[in-house]
Amino acid sequence: MRADVITIFPDYFAPLELSLVGKARAMGVLDLQVHDLRTWTSDVHRTVDDTPYGGGPGMVMRPEPWGQALEAVGDGTLIVPSPVGKPFTQADAYEIAGLDHLIFACGRYEGIDQRVIDEAAARMPVREISLGDYVLFGGEVAVIVIMEAVTRLLPGVLGNASSLDEESHAAGLLEAPVYTKPASWRDREVPEILRSGDHGKIARWRRDQSLLRTAARRPDMMASYPRESLDKADRKALDEGGFRITPPAVAE
Repeated sequence: MRADVITIFPDYFAPLELSLVGKARAMGVLDLQVHDLRTWTSDVHRTVDDTPYGGGPGMVMRPEPWGQALEAVGDGTLIVPSPVGKPFTQADAYEIAGLDHLIFACGRYEGIDQRVIDEAAARMPVREISLGDYVLFGGEVAVIVIMEAVTRLLPGVLGNASSLDEESHAAGLLEAPVYTKPASWRDREVPEILRSGDHGKIARWRRDQSLLRTAARRPDMMASYPRESLDKADRKALDEGGFRITPPAVAE
């Protein structure tokens, strides 16, 4: 995968040299290039912003440097982090991980002149993505988050790819609690069933905990979880946990 990031703060992306993203770059799985938007300015002050038409507070990023920058990196899928974008999900991460060329436009101030996004959309796919219902100083943090979520899905990046199957959001549920040695720590014990060696019971416990955790912490996810995917044991666990499943009927 190739990824081009355009920003006025290239140093912001130093963390992407570390950990598994850095490993992916070293392996050649990810070709990540960070570009300084000011490279495409033409005045002595390297200006990238100006006052908004129609008045109002703040500054807006000018279209000229953005237009030249996007032309320089070529066409791909343009991703614009923005509070007005679609909330980012694990499903989006999987979809983006299947793309060949990503272009990230990191806005600042009040955002990028809308004509830049409209012009880009005429020649390549554009996705405006939000991390949540809040506002940041700029798009850099969002790009780091998206790249972390996407890179770990690329082939060969994770040492044990099967870990993707059971993690939170992979199957529409939150992951069950996890434990490691020692078995007892500060008078707190690892659940006995996890030390039993009974793989069937362990799988059932993890499934139950996943369902209960999702129902308690993310009722929105539980409400949209396919009822036909819940069997009798699932419903029993939810009922006993105080989360009654309503119709439509589910498979036995």
